[in-house]
Amino acid sequence: MNSDKQLTLDMVYRANYVLRSVVRRTDVIPAPKLNPGVDLYLKTENLQITGSFKVRGAYYKMSQLSPEEKERGVIACSAGNHAQGVALAAQRNGIKSVICLPDSAPISKVEATRSYGAEICLVEGVYDDAYKKALSLRDEFGYTFIHPFDDPEVIAGQGTIALELAEQVPDLDAVLVPIGGGGLISGIAYTIKSLNPKVRVIGVQAAGAPSMLSSVHDGHIETLPSVFTIADGIAVKRPGDLTYDIVSHYVDEIVTVTDDEIAAAILALMEQHKLVTEGAGAVSVAAAMFNKVDLQGKKAVCLLSGGNIDVTILSRVITRGLIMSGRSCQMTIELVDKPGQLLTVSRIIAEQGGNVTSVHHEHSNTGSDVVGCYLRVAMETKNHEHIRQIRQALMDAGLKIVD
Repeated sequence: MNSDKQLTLDMVYRANYVLRSVVRRTDVIPAPKLNPGVDLYLKTENLQITGSFKVRGAYYKMSQLSPEEKERGVIACSAGNHAQGVALAAQRNGIKSVICLPDSAPISKVEATRSYGAEICLVEGVYDDAYKKALSLRDEFGYTFIHPFDDPEVIAGQGTIALELAEQVPDLDAVLVPIGGGGLISGIAYTIKSLNPKVRVIGVQAAGAPSMLSSVHDGHIETLPSVFTIADGIAVKRPGDLTYDIVSHYVDEIVTVTDDEIAAAILALMEQHKLVTEGAGAVSVAAAMFNKVDLQGKKAVCLLSGGNIDVTILSRVITRGLIMSGRSCQMTIELVDKPGQLLTVSRIIAEQGGNVTSVHHEHSNTGSDVVGCYLRVAMETKNHEHIRQIRQALMDAGLKIVD
């Protein structure tokens, strides 16, 4: 961390001036259907250049380097989005960049980083392992380390989002922000609280990587033994020193969302708003959709921090989202093996408005009724209430649902 500088509001305004000709002023769009009763909006940083907010902090940090530092080149570590931000900023400024990424990073993010002219160093493990490798290369070659979140100039760059929000939604009540290492929410919370202390700032972490939540709760920085979530962009074991301090002072609340809830949010954003977000980018929406915080009657903004989802996992995420939202379900029905049983089941489901997509029929296992059989039915449904109606109709017809 660059300890000789302190985050100030003036620094955020300077960053905003530097970034005006570089980054997009991303739109804020209404999202009334995601949670009826909440005046909800989306800040679309998933449509930012490089597909993520990270370019803001990376570019501003690099603009402040001395000629000697620029000459030596920069090094960074990242789960993906910071990598692209640093690589693009370095390319625009004619600076050599080396990026250490965990070998688990999506191939799409690795190749996107490479396309911006960066030298790639894949490291076995997770983000924290890539961080250690980057520091050793910095010491060996004299590169300037561009920290993804624990640096006041990087945080100031991310804080420019709050300056845009203050103009775009002047009567804002709350903003929901993803948390990984804490750089994004530190910049937003510090800036927005400086401009309007009444705005609630709510942080959202993946349930499988709640490093900032546990640290704030226990009153000191903690390192998780492991992290596991589809939101790879916020899978950070340990928050930053500076970000921990800022979050402790300026963030009102931190909540968590499950991977299934994140998947449902990704699906809802695609269907309702034609927006593609990665897991980390959708956690704020997941928190709003599943009422992790009381927003009824409030004007709130969910920050979509990034859109760089690996298309190879997108279909799996959509499948999980469909199940979580009650749009898809499976039922196993125990039947007597006689003609007409399948017709009865399909007729009842059709009458209830369900759409059967697959059927698997098998005879009973040893120990079951010798004339029994099982029918596993997959179907498209409207929501969880619709699934309950179908189950009830099947049971009313005397059919036994096993699961």
